[in-house]
Amino acid sequence: MAQLKPVSLDRFAEAREEAYTVLAHLMARLAPGEHVVRLGVTMDGQERPLTATLPLTVEGEGTPDDLVGAEEKYLHNMAFLLACGLAQPLSYGVMYLRSVSEEGGPACTVRAWHLCYTVLNECSAAEAAELVGDGERADFVDAFSVHSQPEDEDGGEAVYPPVAYTVL
Repeated sequence: MAQLKPVSLDRFAEAREEAYTVLAHLMARLAPGEHVVRLGVTMDGQERPLTATLPLTVEGEGTPDDLVGAEEKYLHNMAFLLACGLAQPLSYGVMYLRSVSEEGGPACTVRAWHLCYTVLNECSAAEAAELVGDGERADFVDAFSVHSQPEDEDGGEAVYPPVAYTVL
C-alpha cells in the first residue's frame, strides 16, 4: 500500500475553500427540481473509494433567486471529501450530478467531473457515460465548469446564489 504524502494546513485550507466554491458554482447552475451530487475519491493504493452524497432541492422559476436546499451534514461531508481530493496529489475520483428529468424524457440527466492530481475537470457526455453509466435510462450530457469564472476575478459579483447559503 502506498504512503500518502502529508499536505500542509495552508494547502488543505485552500482546497477546502475551493471545494465550497465548486459546490456553490454547481448549485448556482441547477434548474428547479431534485438533484443528487455523488463523489467518490480514491487515494493511491486504496482499494475502495470514499464516497459522499449530497441531495439538493431547487425551488423557483429557474432564476438566480431560486431556493437551493441542502442538509448541512451532507453539504459539509461532500465539501470535506472534495477538499481531501483537491489537496492530495495522489488522489483521483469522479463527481457526478444526477438530475431528475421532466416526464416523458429519460429518467434523469447525468453530468460528471473527473478528479485527478488535485484538479476537477468537466467530462464530455461520452466520458460521463463511461465513468458512471450503470445501465439506467439516463441522458448523459457535457458537464459545465464548476471553477471560478473569469468575471469573478475581475471584482464582479460572485456566482453564489443567495440561497447557496441556505442549509436545511
